[in-house]
Amino acid sequence: GFGRIGRCVFKAGIDDKEIDFVAVNDITTPEVLAFLLEYDSTHGRIANVEVKGDKIFIRDREVKALCVRDPAQLPWDELGVDIVIESTGFFRKREDAKKHLDAGAKKVIISAPATNPDITLVMGVNHEMYDPENHNIISGASCTTNCIAPLAKVLNENFGIQKGFMTTIHAYTSDQNLVDGPHKDKRRARSAAMNIIPTTTGAAIATT
Repeated sequence: GFGRIGRCVFKAGIDDKEIDFVAVNDITTPEVLAFLLEYDSTHGRIANVEVKGDKIFIRDREVKALCVRDPAQLPWDELGVDIVIESTGFFRKREDAKKHLDAGAKKVIISAPATNPDITLVMGVNHEMYDPENHNIISGASCTTNCIAPLAKVLNENFGIQKGFMTTIHAYTSDQNLVDGPHKDKRRARSAAMNIIPTTTGAAIATT
């Protein structure tokens, strides 16, 4: 997925010469992907981005743009892909994420809480537990967990925690409505831009 998270990952690593971005996969055209990459309402403009056929060119990088819905059909083996960032939000179950491995990738990192991954890692908290021989399907946990876990770790190691209560204020996401409209969660049916909307989080479970 080359949505909000996928593009942020790309931008974070674009100047790292040890990272070779081989391909991006999303269900839209290379032209749309290039436009969203170049112009960002939050982070501003990144650089001149060009499109030639199914390739996106930015700075000295050439990235193949794919449009494949089924991860099992992705050409990871052909492209020599080592690590897939699974940031679509759809393939969080182990059997779905494993399709990337079946397609030829060596590792898949899910940018969300996952069902039965080999391990869930939060940098600064338990990243040293990573075992490259046995951990191939990795969850990066939720954004809320990444916020609370480092703080909880410090408090627990220095003072101890018996019970805890957490409240987070989260930016609205693409799952919410900008104006009031139908939603399976009535609270999320209200305008995200004008309301603080109570909801649940799995971070409490993830940090225990």
